[in-house]
Amino acid sequence: MRLLFLSDTHLGQDLPARPRSSRPRRGADFFESFEAALAPARAGEVDAVLHGGDLLYRSRVPAWLSDAALAPLRRVADSGIPVVLLPGNHERGGVPHPLLALHRNLHVVDRPRTVVLEAGGVKVAFSGFPYARDVRARFRALLGEARAGAAPAHVSLLCLHHCVEGATCGPGSFTFQGGPDVIPRADLPLDVAAVLCGHVHRHQVLRADGLPPVIYSGSTERTSRAEAGETKGVVLIHLDADGLVRHEFRALPDHPLPLPRPFPPAAARAARPL
Repeated sequence: MRLLFLSDTHLGQDLPARPRSSRPRRGADFFESFEAALAPARAGEVDAVLHGGDLLYRSRVPAWLSDAALAPLRRVADSGIPVVLLPGNHERGGVPHPLLALHRNLHVVDRPRTVVLEAGGVKVAFSGFPYARDVRARFRALLGEARAGAAPAHVSLLCLHHCVEGATCGPGSFTFQGGPDVIPRADLPLDVAAVLCGHVHRHQVLRADGLPPVIYSGSTERTSRAEAGETKGVVLIHLDADGLVRHEFRALPDHPLPLPRPFPPAAARAARPL
């Protein structure tokens, strides 16, 4: 099976319906990057697509934005390529306007569950659950619930939208080590070919002896200046009946960040009415 893995598209960010100023907006960049991320699926290069969470930039959005965000995934599903969508923390573990996500080839993991897909004679089980608070204490229970009663498959994947111990982010490469919202590496199941994660916006692969690789696709667009030096992209994953064959990061076209707006002079600030 050839799998396209992307995450953290944050559609709707900096895209107000009624802008209050004429400054340049980056909302269109997020949609352009999303379309570019799905190009391998439209070109027939993959057999399935996994979106690792934070499709949208927030949970309460108008219906037109939910429809615009889901439309590219529905088009991929229409072509016969199944899509697995894992809600993230920005959607608060669900999909706004869920009726717009109803499609026989669009599988929303809005509760702990396993989706089994087959391509090329290889059955792959996508087990996961939407973003959950205090996941450190709840992880094993949520994992058990997700895998309970799952149909047999040749290969198992764990799909998450969380911080895993050892992941890094930010200009100073902050490393997640502990805390209620960090999953310990030792708690990850050993019988999965890989752990595919959203939530951390930097593409990275965490490796440790005896443990499955943890692959973060990273976000498809820069969401802040803290990500200015990061290359954004997607991950192409190849699986056979024995497990993970290889994976490759594919960079997306770059959208330069606009220059920061200068602060007004001190005299001008002091003259502003309170």
